[in-house]
Amino acid sequence: QVHVVESGGGSVQTGGSLRLSCETSGGAFEYTGLGWFRQAPGKEDREFVASISWSGEIVYYTDSVKGRFTISRDNAKKMGYLQMNNLVPEDTAVYYCNTPMYVSGRSRGEPTTGWGQGTQVTVSS
Repeated sequence: QVHVVESGGGSVQTGGSLRLSCETSGGAFEYTGLGWFRQAPGKEDREFVASISWSGEIVYYTDSVKGRFTISRDNAKKMGYLQMNNLVPEDTAVYYCNTPMYVSGRSRGEPTTGWGQGTQVTVSS
């Protein structure tokens, strides 16, 4: 069973940057996709943010983060990352990673396992 631990969140002002990390264990990470999701305050559902294929060649972003966020991975370390630049208050949320995900040229993938504890990102104006 795959286990994930998210880290790197914090409190920043508008325009600031954060780099989130997703440490994985218990699965064949190098052969599967990974995604980042977020749950904003007061929202019941988690929103898709970004996903990346096993090779790193295919990436998807939700429209609101395109040009500001970059998803990446290090298969040797079994780690996923989300570089977030030019943050705005609307990015405030708990951020979660999820793997395994089937990410292909046709699909951004869907979460398949349970969720970790997430990491809080707070952006103030």
